[in-house]
Amino acid sequence: MAGIMLGGVAPAGQDVSVMVDGLRNDRGLVRACLTTNATMFPNCKDDPQAHKLEVRAATGQVLLDFGRVPPGTYAFALIHDENSNGRIDTALLVPREGFGFSRDAKVRFGPPRFSAAAFPVGAEPVRQTVRVRYMF
Repeated sequence: MAGIMLGGVAPAGQDVSVMVDGLRNDRGLVRACLTTNATMFPNCKDDPQAHKLEVRAATGQVLLDFGRVPPGTYAFALIHDENSNGRIDTALLVPREGFGFSRDAKVRFGPPRFSAAAFPVGAEPVRQTVRVRYMF
């Protein structure tokens, strides 16, 4: 995709998009948050610099398009908020709704660290595919 020229200079940053795969139904929303702030990951709702998205869920796949973001090191987290209540529901601290992380970072006794999910945004557009995981 060609960049938009502003005063003869292309804007900094690149497009970041994510194909979310493995949604078990079309109920609710897929909510995602993209951040450069390791201390705000994975729940970056209080990060004023975070890029947040929500799209209607669809059985199988949905596309998250964060648009153009400034260069840097990012990580994202997403949930399949099946009942659209704005949070991930849990039972005995185990998620009852789907979740996923950039680079398909693995979950071991809690969410991955920022470093496990981090990826660079620089000169090329970023395209990732993430498989949603369900514990129940």
